[in-house]
Amino acid sequence: MHLDTQTENRVFQEQVEDFLADHLSQELRQAGRRTMGICSPHEASQAWQKILHAKGWAAPSWPADHGGTGWTPMQRHIFATACHLADAPLLAPMGLDLVGPAIIGHGSAAQKAFFLPRILAAEDNWCQGYSEPGSGSDLASLQCRAEADGDDYIINGTKIWTTFAQYANRMFCLVRTSNAGKPQEGISFVLLEMDSPGITVQPIITMAGNHDVNQVFFDNVRVPKGNLVGAENDGWTVAKYLLEFERGGRAWGARLKGAFARLEQLVRARDLDQGTFGQRLAALAVTIRAVEFTEQRVIAELEATGRIGPASSLLKLSAGDALQLITEYSVEAIGAYAAPHQPAARNWDSNLEPVGSADELVVMACYLDLRARSIAGGSNEVQRNIVAKLVLGM
Repeated sequence: MHLDTQTENRVFQEQVEDFLADHLSQELRQAGRRTMGICSPHEASQAWQKILHAKGWAAPSWPADHGGTGWTPMQRHIFATACHLADAPLLAPMGLDLVGPAIIGHGSAAQKAFFLPRILAAEDNWCQGYSEPGSGSDLASLQCRAEADGDDYIINGTKIWTTFAQYANRMFCLVRTSNAGKPQEGISFVLLEMDSPGITVQPIITMAGNHDVNQVFFDNVRVPKGNLVGAENDGWTVAKYLLEFERGGRAWGARLKGAFARLEQLVRARDLDQGTFGQRLAALAVTIRAVEFTEQRVIAELEATGRIGPASSLLKLSAGDALQLITEYSVEAIGAYAAPHQPAARNWDSNLEPVGSADELVVMACYLDLRARSIAGGSNEVQRNIVAKLVLGM
């Protein structure tokens, strides 16, 4: 993919940059710069998604007949890169990037007709009910139980590390509907409403001081069987399909370029781009370029087969490691100014005067938050096993 050799790509890039200049307010840009987790502050993320939806740009990777843009892989790459470099807020991925593609790939016609327009318009906020206490990366060991009762399931159990459950009105959830056969064979994929009687959301505050994740408890929660995606006891198929998008469909190259650009600003402001530090920055820039090329191969696979495939695990590994390095170098660059704990000042809509400069506010919080990148979306150890088996044939 060579942007400079194609006039139509340059024209498209100018159109995207003009749109961002006209519609991306300074408040939204500040929210993007102060993003500390997998998506930007909820209110800013919602506002930006609605602006993109009005333009028809909310879901670039979706098929055009389901509300996507119909863009080429290069156009999607150009758009994502421009958004990251302009500090646009990161959209919540649970609807657009995860359950949306899962419904497109495995949902019924009725589910597609009802849920997909609501996801695009940000009318529904989703969370992901996968991880459980004690199951960790061994997702197949989950024990949250769904018992059939007429036309409904009755769910009991708990989910943990549930990102933004405090804002969600819907959850896509893996539940155990059978104990027969292999553990993977008794799992079903269901959609449920978060205001259902019997659901309790308990916040978990991370060491970065953020309330991004939660524990969710289910006490005789009734869910219609019509909310089953795919066949009963075949939820593992849907889950694997969705996890490919979680690991590989996230515009990692563009996100890394945006984060690296902010690191370079920190470095230039302090004249640190010389000697050993400069050499490490150069090596990191090469790594980011390699992630971009890997992502382009993954996109090509998606275009050819409709699936991202096991290379998504390789992409998740390399991109996650690079993001962690960016935050480590950022902490090193600002030195003592990483120490002040300023949770109120770093809020995206705050006008409090910070200790140090505004570009230092979220550096330490991002560093702490991204320690979880080695686990989120499947631990690095599990991803290496997938790469060894399915990519390298070992």
